[in-house]
Amino acid sequence: MDTLDGMKTVVAVVETGSFTAAGERLGMSKALVSKYVGEVEKHLGTRLFNRTTRQLALTEAGRSYYQQALDLLEQYTAMVDKVTGEQTSPRGLLRLSAPVTFGEKTLSPLLPKFLRLYPDLQVELRLTNSTIDMLEEGIDVRIRIGGVDDSTMIARQLGSFPLLLCASPAYIKQQGVPTTPEQIAAHSCIIDSNFRIGKQWPIISPQGVAHTVNVCSHISVNSPQAVREIAIAGGGIGMIPAFIVDDALKDGRLVQVLPECTTLEFGLFAIYPHRQYVPRKVRCFLDFAMAEFSRKTPG
Repeated sequence: MDTLDGMKTVVAVVETGSFTAAGERLGMSKALVSKYVGEVEKHLGTRLFNRTTRQLALTEAGRSYYQQALDLLEQYTAMVDKVTGEQTSPRGLLRLSAPVTFGEKTLSPLLPKFLRLYPDLQVELRLTNSTIDMLEEGIDVRIRIGGVDDSTMIARQLGSFPLLLCASPAYIKQQGVPTTPEQIAAHSCIIDSNFRIGKQWPIISPQGVAHTVNVCSHISVNSPQAVREIAIAGGGIGMIPAFIVDDALKDGRLVQVLPECTTLEFGLFAIYPHRQYVPRKVRCFLDFAMAEFSRKTPG
């Protein structure tokens, strides 16, 4: 067993909480993870974990080893990057996480371009709308829309996305065009239950006057993509993130309602672990994402 492999294995076990999960992160069997940890403990002459059938707990020596192993692995990665410099492309597996709709519509189409720039990288993209433990699941970068929910991580804002009021041309033809924020209350609206605003929609007029409109709704759904499809089908006015409706606005399936007004705007963030050294593969992705999304998003 290589010393670095041993350190990586122990770190993975600590951060995932089990030999099985560590093996999944590292791409090796549970038995090999157990063997590596045992060899590290044998070499050190001390236990790093107290094991039972139901629990795996760090010993005091284990906590000390974990912290120092993290530092050494960061220093090793920094040394390799410094020595190779720009002579070699970043290598290895980059694990990304993103919200489902954003990942499908916006991030996924950019990955081939990213990999053309860095052909020695492999990307594993996990799409989920649930909160994840980045360290436990071995995620290098998490893309998040909205607020940042973990103060132990570093958040880098890539851009921002406004929400737009949209409806189908057929709906507008049948129900008429609202010309003021107050008139939205007389229309059928589609609620995205992911937003805490519920039926109270904030709309700011071109003069900067803030209105809170109590909208009428017969449909509520926890997916912005579903709100888009309902609006296209003539179900009413939706308040939908711009990146989800841009294609439907361009081809005429949707029209923007009160285009001179503004509503909510969400920040687009890249989140990554708070460590002294950021791996080169992560830095390359952050720079790429910043360049792409600063061009693609308003604000």
